[in-house]
Amino acid sequence: MQRRFQGPPTSFIVIAVALIQVLGTVFSASHQAALRPLDPLAFMLLLAGPAALAFRTRRPAVMLPITIAATSIYLLLGYAWGPIVLSLALSIILTAAAGLRWQAWLGAGICAGALVLMAVLAGDETGLVRASAGVAWAAILVLIGEGFRRRGERMAEYRRRREAAKQAERDEYRLTLARDIHDVVAHSLSMINVQASVALHLGTNDPEKLRPALEAIKAASKESLAEVRQLLGVLRDDAPLSPAAPPSLGRIPELVDDARRGGLQLRFEDSVDTERVGPERVGPERVGTAQQEAAYRIVQEALSNVRRHSGAASAAVLLELAGNALRVRIDDDGGGLRGAPAGNGLRGMRERVEALGGTLSLMPLEPGLRVEANLPLNLEPERHQR
Repeated sequence: MQRRFQGPPTSFIVIAVALIQVLGTVFSASHQAALRPLDPLAFMLLLAGPAALAFRTRRPAVMLPITIAATSIYLLLGYAWGPIVLSLALSIILTAAAGLRWQAWLGAGICAGALVLMAVLAGDETGLVRASAGVAWAAILVLIGEGFRRRGERMAEYRRRREAAKQAERDEYRLTLARDIHDVVAHSLSMINVQASVALHLGTNDPEKLRPALEAIKAASKESLAEVRQLLGVLRDDAPLSPAAPPSLGRIPELVDDARRGGLQLRFEDSVDTERVGPERVGPERVGTAQQEAAYRIVQEALSNVRRHSGAASAAVLLELAGNALRVRIDDDGGGLRGAPAGNGLRGMRERVEALGGTLSLMPLEPGLRVEANLPLNLEPERHQR
């Protein structure tokens, strides 16, 4: 696809060149009494060149032949010299700018050859000098058009890259939103399903313990509804992407308590809050917001998978600082992956971790499965390393 130089509006170019050629030639003819006077044919030829420029966007290939023919006929008929060559010069530039390189060089070569031929026939040494200057200008006009073409290509490439960057940003935004919706809905519905099963069992065997299970279902559904409304508000552009209480390390104990209420024996170890280097504590404030949200979502999805798929009776959640990384580990004694393909949950976990430059690994245990993520920390507070 050819890149075309846009420039001023075509109508402006045509009108401006026509006025310059006609008025300039009329003025010049008044000082050249020995030449053929201007007549209707002369004015038609003077206007033919500017009219050809009107095709610069639709059919740029016709500009140069028309302007060469009009200019040649005008000069061969012996009319007064004037700015008639303006349309010819512009047609060379615009033809090159439209990407028709060989046509532009051919047209410039024809013009240069005509100038040299006229100088040789005239037998005037100064005419040869002027012809040499004309040849140089013909080449310069093509190069000017090439410059406009390359500038147009650079601008088109810049616009393409900018649009591609915007599209990538929109895709990443939708992917983030899809992950959040999956994490919220999958976790909450999983917990509600487990608690509902417990409630059905208690309703038959132990009605007195039915109330806590129903309260857990109510709390989970309320929290899920609030988060889903928050995420749907983003689609309407009337709410921020981050919830009012953003996922963080401090909210992970809530996930642990939910899992325990669902009947899972769960051990929780959090050494991040007590980690120290020398006399200073380097706990959660060293972990960035993005890392904290990722850790929360990983624990949330892993516990949901434990309750829904693994058949585990017990699990363990570990949070610790390992060098310059936050380590999140979830172990269970269930059936592991059992050859099942990775679903949206595992894919979402991996995308979150890789977006932060970390690693996610799934390791089989005997029995069970270990999900371990290592998230690089924000290393801004160098004072902790001193």
